[in-house]
Amino acid sequence: MRWIYLSPHLDDAVFSAGGLIYEQTQAGIPVEIWTFMCGDPRLTEYSQFAQRLHAIWGFSSAEETVRKRREEDKAAASIVGSKAVHFDFLDCIYRRDKNGDWLYPSEIFGAIHPADADYPAQIAAAISARLNPDDVLVCQLGLGSHVDHVLVRQAAELLGRPLRYDIDVPYWCYKPHELEAKAAGMVEETVRITETSLPRWVEASVCYKSQLPSLGERFDSPETVTESIRNYWAERQGIRLLQLD
Repeated sequence: MRWIYLSPHLDDAVFSAGGLIYEQTQAGIPVEIWTFMCGDPRLTEYSQFAQRLHAIWGFSSAEETVRKRREEDKAAASIVGSKAVHFDFLDCIYRRDKNGDWLYPSEIFGAIHPADADYPAQIAAAISARLNPDDVLVCQLGLGSHVDHVLVRQAAELLGRPLRYDIDVPYWCYKPHELEAKAAGMVEETVRITETSLPRWVEASVCYKSQLPSLGERFDSPETVTESIRNYWAERQGIRLLQLD
């Protein structure tokens, strides 16, 4: 039985469930992290918003961003023992409509642009093409309402298969009040994770060093990452997985 973590970006699955992934792989369970919005858009111009993010991350182009972030992801996946699988859908900051206008020129949380209406179906088709009948799928709940998280959740729900949901970290640090609405109609289980696995979870998370400066004060350094992951783990001595009742 293969566990597949559906990750919108090159960090989401490890941030949210790295400790569980590590314990699963240590127990001999095959785990794969499938990341979707990590394609190279081959752009020569960028929105001002994308340029600001590149500067924060320390990159000069989309090509460099995608290449370096994929390298970070492979390193993180190796630490927790998972296979990293990368798809070629574009991050929201690089998507345009048919007129060439940026879909998300300044705001990436909240409303989905109408031009993205078919994105979930495209992602669902890409997932279906690689699935085995007994695969277990874990999807991000969408806490924080990042448009890419919402789109991947919509894609997963189009599959018509049982899903488990994990809670999006670091958005859990800032918007825990959204959990009730995002998890409506679901039942929750706590999957225990030993404290000895926390260092590997943290070590894998800080591999995404380019991203930390843009993740807020509770996730902006190795020290705050360590504290936030430990605090999340300490609530239940593990992580929460949810399923529709």
